[in-house]
Parts: sequence; structure tokens; C-alpha cells
Amino acid sequence: MNAQPAADLRALIGQKLMLDLRYFCQQGKGAQCRTPMTTLPPELKALLHEYQIGGVILFAENVQDVEQIVTLTEQLHSATAQPPFIAIDQEGGRVARINRSEATSFTGNMSIGASYAEHGTHYAHQVASVIGKELAVLGINVNFAPTVDVNANPDNPVINVRSFGEDPHMVAKLGAAQVKAFEQQGVISAIKHFPGHGDTNVDSHTGLPRVSHALSQIHQQDIAPFATIIKQQTPGMIMTAHIQYPALDETQIVNKHGEKMLRPATMSRKIMHDLLRGELEYQGVTITDALDMAGISDFFEPEQAVIETFAAGVDIALMPFAVRSTQDIQAFRAFMAKLYQQASSQLDISELRKSAQRIQALKARFLPPKRHLSAPIAQSVLGNPQHRKLEAELALAAITEVKNDNLLPLAIHANQRIHLIMPDKQKATALKQALQAHTAHPLTITLSSLQGFNPAQARADITKADWIIAGHATPAQSAVEIGGMEDVATLAQFSLAARAQPDALEELLSFAQSQQKSTLFISLRAPYETTRFAPYSQAVLASYAYNVDVETTQEVSGPAYTALAKVIMGQEKAKGKLPVSVNKQAE
Repeated sequence: MNAQPAADLRALIGQKLMLDLRYFCQQGKGAQCRTPMTTLPPELKALLHEYQIGGVILFAENVQDVEQIVTLTEQLHSATAQPPFIAIDQEGGRVARINRSEATSFTGNMSIGASYAEHGTHYAHQVASVIGKELAVLGINVNFAPTVDVNANPDNPVINVRSFGEDPHMVAKLGAAQVKAFEQQGVISAIKHFPGHGDTNVDSHTGLPRVSHALSQIHQQDIAPFATIIKQQTPGMIMTAHIQYPALDETQIVNKHGEKMLRPATMSRKIMHDLLRGELEYQGVTITDALDMAGISDFFEPEQAVIETFAAGVDIALMPFAVRSTQDIQAFRAFMAKLYQQASSQLDISELRKSAQRIQALKARFLPPKRHLSAPIAQSVLGNPQHRKLEAELALAAITEVKNDNLLPLAIHANQRIHLIMPDKQKATALKQALQAHTAHPLTITLSSLQGFNPAQARADITKADWIIAGHATPAQSAVEIGGMEDVATLAQFSLAARAQPDALEELLSFAQSQQKSTLFISLRAPYETTRFAPYSQAVLASYAYNVDVETTQEVSGPAYTALAKVIMGQEKAKGKLPVSVNKQAE
């Protein structure tokens, strides 16, 4: 572990970093900056070039419209001597960074899982082909997708419908289909989160989860999709999980508080090197989940996190240091100086070179030295009619009838009334407009929003209604959905209201039952909640999605709402199958 010339080390370390440039302010402290970085400022261009940074991750703030995205990715591409990885989280469904009114976002992985019984891998492949095609024309060359975690925990706050389901075999087949489709479009696929984030009830954005499975269960459930995909359709990248797995590694590390703790997988050589590279024979590029997440940053200083990650054998450190202002550039320089110093004394230079070779090999496969992007062409590709048609088809194929005691389809007569109870006004309006568009009769629809809740008005509207349709979405939003750690404070403002919503909904459904109202419950996200609300309902549907693609003063719409309306009104049948187990009480 001899010290190496600075130039050699500079290139090796720089290529192993992927920065986020989500916000940038010329003045003030970076921590307070909320000005989106939509065009690359000279200071950041110089920084990327000087430190030979290997990649950048984009967030919703960076990708505001097609022409701007193309310009930004061209600027990033020309900022460094070697073509950079330009990455994004465009999973589809809950996690989609590009404006849904422009890009085709689909209804997500669990809806694909719900379509599997009838359609096999068809939608997995087609959806990833479309997302990959849309990213490629924008100049984005890495997609942190698909999520191949096996969602075995109903209380999982961060994965749930981002997973295809609870069957490792199905998850592996659908994941492999997506890896193939993304990479056929020239976009590197990064499957995540190794060795598995599916059976946790803690979000690693806000804490450090632990999975206490026995070794046999870990291999049969958590690791199984990764192992299968590596053999069948090796992805360009694999992303780590900030999770403790004592059965895989019970060694300890001293954190910044001077306390001993179990190594998270991201920093475990036993997991990231011995298991992933040795036992599973994966020779592609590995990348950490974001190092600013609380599962890491609460316990480690930035330079320690990076060094421990590299020592474990991980190739790329994602979001190791936030640069938000010109002040932060000086702090970044100090951070890099510490990295060079610690790397020269603590890391094996031959391993760093092997890591650099893996990174360069992946770039040679997917990143052409010159690119030919065109904003007009990108505009014609994103959200085009064929892509929107596929989006609508998947939304419909996923709708699952969990329960139906002769309620569906609704036998609507002229001048009847439906009362909708939904999590917020946007979702209520989207379903209202979809129902009105798919009935031949004049229909009065009243609305209750659980976010702006008026119990007395809701009860009065229930009393007058012929039908009650209630929708709910659990669990609540996680940091990854809205962009990352800097939005956690925003979520906290709504946490009390979100916690109160299920109880308020149950009270209203109980009241509707006492009034002998015909009631339909719709699970808009993870269908585990159907167990709680099914006893108050004659029918239960699951859509696995609630996203709105169009929101104007005249129209609020999304593919899941259109699909639901078609099923409710009898124009289509619900053919999806639950990809996770729910309590039989709901059936």
C-alpha cells in the first residue's frame, strides 16, 4: 500500500465518484441553497474536469423540460476528458424524476408483477424499452433500475410497490427482462439494492435497517433475484444497500461517534467482494446507494464512508459530498485532499486500478466519445402516442379484483350519486373525471379529501350517495419518491396528517356501512391495506399506482384512474393478480 503519484491517484479516485449537482447558488451557504442546477455553471464544469469526476446523478430539479435536459447532458458530456456516467432514478411508478406530462412514467414494478400471471415478461420488457429509449435520446446513459428487492414485508416503507412482488423467481424473471431491454437501448441498468432491501421496516434514507434472516433464507429470498440475473442477463451495474446483514457479515466497525457497530453491506468486503464477486461471480461495476442517506451519514464522516466503501470493493461512491455553492467548492477540495491521503495509505492501488478498468470497460461499451443529440427528436420520442398507449395498457392489465360481492361493475342509472373519499383533492378529481368520462348517464359525484378533511360534510355526502368509492395509499411517501434526503423535512410537515388518514377513512367507511351504502375500496399503492378496509366494502380493487400525468385547470388524469374507471363501469375486466400475499379476510 505504497503512496502513489498524485496524478495517478487523482484519475483513479475521480472516476470512482458520482456527484449530485441538484442545486447550485453563486452566493450564500450551500446547505440553504434551493436553486435548481439546470445549466452547468463554469465553476462546476471546472470542478468536474479538474478532479476527473466519473459521473453525475440528476434529480427532478435538474430535468425540467426536454430542450433543457438535452443541453445539460451535452454540457456534462463535454466537461470531462472521459465521457461521464449521467445517471437518474427513472424506475417508473413511484420513482420517476422526469416530468410525467413529458416522459412516459408508467404505473411501476408491482403493477408489472400483477400482470405477470397473464402476460409473463411482456410488460417488463416493453416498459423498460420505452423508458430506455426516452432516456437515451436525452443523453442519460445510466438508469438506477430495476429494483429487484423481494418485498416480503408489508410494512416496508421504502420498497413496497417499487418491487415486482414477493416471489423471488418472478422478480428475477421480470428484472432480467428489464435489464436486457434497458441495455438494448444503450442505457446501463443498475439493479438494486444488493443484497436485498425487501424485508425491512426501516427506510435507509432515515435510519439503518437490519435484516436478521438465516443464511438459507437470505440466499433463497433476498439474494436469489440478483444471483439469477447475474447468470442470465448480467447488468452493467449493481447498487448496494445500506443495510446490516449479520448472517452475511457480523464484523464490526467504529463509527464517527467512537461506537462499534455492525458493518452495513455497503462497507462490507465479505458482502461486496467475497459474496458478490467471488461466490456470485459478478464482474461488472458496483455503486453505492447515496452516501448522504442517514443509514451512512449518521454514522460516518464523508471521507471515511468513501474509503470504507472502496476498501469493501465497491467501484463507485454515489453522492459522497454535496456541492451546493461556491463556498462548497473549497470544502470539496479539502474533502478530496483527505481522500487522496487516506487512499494512498489505506487502499490497495492494484485494486483501485482493477476497479478503474471495470469502469472504463463499461464506459467503452455504452458511452460513445461523441454523441448526436437533438432536442426536436427527443421531443418526438418522449411521451409519444405509442408510449402512452403502452402505459395505459399496463395500467389496465394490472388492475386486480381482490373482492367482489356482486357489486362490480356498478349498475349506474341516470342521476345517481357517487361519493368519493380519496387521500387528496388531486386524486379525487382524477378519479371523478375518469368515472364521468366512462359512463353513459348523467352522474353527480361529490368528493372528500382526507388531506383537507371535513367530517360533517363527508357524512352528509355519504348519506345522500347511492355508491361510495374510497381510495387509500399506504405506506406514505418516502424520501426517494420526492428526490432524496434534502426533502425529508418537507415530508415531516405532513406526517401527522398522513398518520391520521387511515383512522379517518375507517370511521367514514364504518358510517357508510351503518347507512347500508354499497361501497368499493381501492388500494392505490401496496395492497396489504385491503385487509383493514375490506370488511367495510362489498368490493375491493388494487391499482398499485395513483400518479397523475396531466394536471391543468380543466383536466386531472393518470393511467391508473382511467383503468379503474373502465373496470368500475364494466367496460373492461380486472385481470391482474396480487403479486404479494394479503390476509385472506380481504378476499
